[in-house]
Amino acid sequence: MPPKSELASPSLLSPAAYDDDASSLRSPSEQDSDSEDDEYLSKSRTTLELAQHDRSVLEDEEELEKLLTRSGPRSGLRRIFSPNASSVRIGKQDRRKQQREERRNRDKHKRNHEQTGEDGELMYEMEEGYRDDSSLLSTPSEDFREKEAGDYAYAEPKRVSWSIIAFASATIFIFFLILVLGAYKASSGFRASHLSRLLRSNGTALFAPTTILISLDGFRADFLDRGLTPTLNGFVAEGVSPQYMLPSFPSVTFPNHFTLVTGLYPESHGIVGNTFWDPEFQEAFYYTDTNISMQAKWWNAEPLWNTAEKQGVRSAIHMWPGSEAHIGGMDPTYLDQFNGSEMLPRKVDRILELIDLPGAEEDSLDVAERPQFIAAYVPNVDADGHNFGPNSTEIRSTISEVDAMLGNLFTGIEERNLTDIVNIVIVSDHGMATTATERLVQLDDFIDLSLVAHLDGWPSRGIRPKNPEDLPVLQEQLATLESNYSHAVEIYTKETMPERYHFTNSDRIAPLWVIPKAGWAIVERPDFDVHDALEKGETYSPRGVHGYDHENPLMRAIFIARGPAFPHPPNSRVDVFQNINVYNIVCDSLGIKAQLNNGTLHLPLEPQGLHSDDSIPTSVHEGPTSTETPGPASTTMVAPESTPPATEEPPTPNPESEDEKGTTWWAALWGKFNEFKDWAGGVISSVKDIF
Repeated sequence: MPPKSELASPSLLSPAAYDDDASSLRSPSEQDSDSEDDEYLSKSRTTLELAQHDRSVLEDEEELEKLLTRSGPRSGLRRIFSPNASSVRIGKQDRRKQQREERRNRDKHKRNHEQTGEDGELMYEMEEGYRDDSSLLSTPSEDFREKEAGDYAYAEPKRVSWSIIAFASATIFIFFLILVLGAYKASSGFRASHLSRLLRSNGTALFAPTTILISLDGFRADFLDRGLTPTLNGFVAEGVSPQYMLPSFPSVTFPNHFTLVTGLYPESHGIVGNTFWDPEFQEAFYYTDTNISMQAKWWNAEPLWNTAEKQGVRSAIHMWPGSEAHIGGMDPTYLDQFNGSEMLPRKVDRILELIDLPGAEEDSLDVAERPQFIAAYVPNVDADGHNFGPNSTEIRSTISEVDAMLGNLFTGIEERNLTDIVNIVIVSDHGMATTATERLVQLDDFIDLSLVAHLDGWPSRGIRPKNPEDLPVLQEQLATLESNYSHAVEIYTKETMPERYHFTNSDRIAPLWVIPKAGWAIVERPDFDVHDALEKGETYSPRGVHGYDHENPLMRAIFIARGPAFPHPPNSRVDVFQNINVYNIVCDSLGIKAQLNNGTLHLPLEPQGLHSDDSIPTSVHEGPTSTETPGPASTTMVAPESTPPATEEPPTPNPESEDEKGTTWWAALWGKFNEFKDWAGGVISSVKDIF
């Protein structure tokens, strides 16, 4: 056995001593990096020290090999040791230096604890972060990963724990859910958080934007000039109004009341008359038969009370035409059915009862019972206008009674300190004209009724032939009627109907129409025989009729408004407008977003001056009643008043340009919020479905 000194001799331990090609197997950088190993081996070492050195080298190499094996073919570490990587040699040198430093530290540590045996080695492994050999086979230590990441130009990124990812995701989801739930809660309490802008106090309660809409059926615009209406005239002086408001054609009750609360022409909302035939349903609509007329299928638009309810605004509807039809599967919060015998004082009491309901609290608008939109229908003027005529003594008394009723309502509003808090809008649906037996046209004297399947409307007559081939025959017969009664009637087809009527685009509109001029009516012999009545001196009833050209002066309606949504100078006069604009105006006063409609006006209105500045009288007087007997030879008969020349036709509104319409800033803001509310509600529904 060679002496101990020979075993430690560098000539024997160095690879060059037994392999002449050893130097060629290493690059200069590797030789440099291994020089310290050679220096270690060149010194005199005991067998135990050499074995310990070999063991350390093997452990380091085995540890690196296992790490590279676990990294996989696509890992960053495997790419680092690719032969093509420019950083391989630099990384290898640094790695070897750090390994040598770690070996020195471990040797020093072990030498200081040689006598502790296995316990000392275990303590060292615990301090260094190693458990045992099996731990090296499963996962490299975090210390080693961090050292490798610092030593090399590119290292495999740390993998984030799934628990951390789950916690972060849950936190983000909970935060988002809180935002959505907050938005949902705000959908009912949004305005409560903006009290200074939306809620008003009368000293005892808070009031959200509130509007009372009252319709005086058949109240002609010039009724205000008869010295019978001190309350309404005072209301005009305090508020804002046009000289008159134009109804829509045909100027009858049901079509116009639905136009007032939809902003649509009758051809668009489907109620094209008080009576009409629907070719799709193969049924007739008749307004006085509630079993028929109060079916939702007839009403093809969203009324204002539905618009309000969908946006969290409670509504109360008192006898408004169509309100009992359950339109769109909805009803207002409060609904009073029609009662033709109801006394006027009871209407006042009912409206004030609704106003006195518990209202908005600062933090809980959603529990308020008080409606913000109240609509009431007053039929008295129209009923007596039909029964006695618009110039009768009886109608004068009725006008005074209705005015007194409004006076009692305004007094109740004032006593509650709500004059400047609640908006009040007074409208009518149409005017009224006087008829007479002498101003009747016997339709069956001119056309063959056996060719007619249905007669629609009144006092105008829509004619539906039984067969398509009968249409030209009926047209010829009606041409004869027009030539003899040109002063009394006008004949149109759907194609020749005046554009300003907006009375074409509906299958419910008959193909032929006989439209009487104001004061005239069309009758059929089974109902009324004109010749017999004239011979016997019978008086035709009704004495007052409407339904004529909506621009005729006798058909003019009213619009008067006052309240916080109408910040206009007292007695303000605005330009004349049509009743398709009322829907938008009332929606704006409530701060709700209107549905697409034919109206073009929005709040604030633009006054053109004061009523006291206007020298043009609003009075319209009916002409003398003719006593001549009608007939083909009676060409000298005249209507009670000539039809006025058509005024400049207003531009036809386009519902598609709704976004371009002017609106108040707070109404627009509220509309945007409701869009967000709808979206948030959908999100919450989805979350509920998930959980």
